[in-house]
Amino acid sequence: MSGWGFGLMTVSMLLFWGLLVFGVVVLVRYVGHASQHHPAAPPPAAPPVAPPAERPTPERLLAERLARGEIEPEEYRRRLDVLRGDPPAVG
Repeated sequence: MSGWGFGLMTVSMLLFWGLLVFGVVVLVRYVGHASQHHPAAPPPAAPPVAPPAERPTPERLLAERLARGEIEPEEYRRRLDVLRGDPPAVG
């Protein structure tokens, strides 16, 4: 064999192994992709829908403000009386 024979043999072996590795990679990706999207598999369930949150009442909001320290107990009582329709106490 001359120099061209060894060169052609080297190139053909590299091409053969490259095509073989490429074919294995394509086959593995195809099989993996097909198993992930199997048509017989049921679709994933939708997350449950939470019921709409109830709106807090004015009395509840007032009590929360008192609990956070935003208003004093006297102001809480006065505002609660106004919300309930009681006449404000004088004095």
